[in-house]
Amino acid sequence: MMKYGLKQHCIHSIVEVFRKYPQVDSALLYGSRAKGVFRYNSDIDLTLKGKLDLTTLLKIENDLDDLLLPYKIDLSSYEKINSKELIDHIHQEGVVFYEKNIEKVAGKEA
Repeated sequence: MMKYGLKQHCIHSIVEVFRKYPQVDSALLYGSRAKGVFRYNSDIDLTLKGKLDLTTLLKIENDLDDLLLPYKIDLSSYEKINSKELIDHIHQEGVVFYEKNIEKVAGKEA
């Protein structure tokens, strides 16, 4: 089954990167993949909640790049988003992709 148009191994690989960083409390998926209107080449829009400095965010981005997934991942820190429209969109359309300590992964219990 392909949740959000992503193969389970891709979801698992992304989540494993987030698990390496205790600063990441959760990851929210938004955009076309969260809404179910994605195309095969749609990017993966993710915003991370937690105490993330720029260095940590860059390390996470590098680790995600190293996965060599066939998708572009647009990663942001939720606390650093300045656009009210984007925050509203994430609140309305966003879905939990990863949540620390709950082991909830992309809409299902792990």
